[in-house]
Amino acid sequence: MGDKITVPDVRARKGGPKLTMVTAYDYPSARMASEAGVDIILVGDSVANVVHGMDDTLGVDIDIMVLHAQAVRRAEPDPLVVVDMPWLSFHISREDTLRNAGRLVREGGAEAVKLEGGHRRVPMIDALISAEIPVMGHLGLTPQSVHAMGGYRVQGREIEAARALVQEAKELEAAGVFAIVLEGVPDVVARMVTEQVSVPTIGIGAGPHTDGQVLVYTDLLGLGFGRYPKFVRKYEEFAERGVAAMSTFVADVRSGAFPGEAESYHLPDDVARELEGRLSDD
Repeated sequence: MGDKITVPDVRARKGGPKLTMVTAYDYPSARMASEAGVDIILVGDSVANVVHGMDDTLGVDIDIMVLHAQAVRRAEPDPLVVVDMPWLSFHISREDTLRNAGRLVREGGAEAVKLEGGHRRVPMIDALISAEIPVMGHLGLTPQSVHAMGGYRVQGREIEAARALVQEAKELEAAGVFAIVLEGVPDVVARMVTEQVSVPTIGIGAGPHTDGQVLVYTDLLGLGFGRYPKFVRKYEEFAERGVAAMSTFVADVRSGAFPGEAESYHLPDDVARELEGRLSDD
């Protein structure tokens, strides 16, 4: 294992070297991310879609996020571990927000939390920062707002919308976030935000001009089934390879090729004969 990455380490990467963030939801994915040299692990509420098979991220609650965060932390990963605050865990009151974020830290082992939204979330961010819980912001296409947005649509296409997004990024910066995720925004808008805030921006579907990039690990490994978003680059085809491997297993079992000598446990011949004799006498 290498050096543990902290919130100040991430903040110091404004302007480079580029940050890398990958989602992880369990021990194996966290181990892979850590050994690959990823900077930040996001225990994302995307777990709803890619692990639990839900249609959106609205179905996961704080208990589910704590459970997956615990699994990630058991891997003792070097990357900073950021955990998403799920829908309705930071919308009701400052007290409720603190209570839920506290569970993610105390029970889940989160080293920072991420929450979606702009100026409406500033009071919640202020409460968390006052409690010394580091916060990562998230602007643009915010999946928890899927119904309000009318679907998963690119944000900031119009001048006023782009101006509002830049302003909200400045508000999050002033509130004390240590980084901002920009999702589903035109590359020129992401560049403008990146140039006008002093904290790192991490893009997903936001072009190449941010201070870092994030992908869902099942997307980049090709572990999904069905259509991938435009912004995804698949670096592997694990789903296809996994199906092929399991198909070979099925064929080997049915043909008697598995298990073979190498996968079987043997007793010494004399012990085996004695055991067989005694069992047959019974």
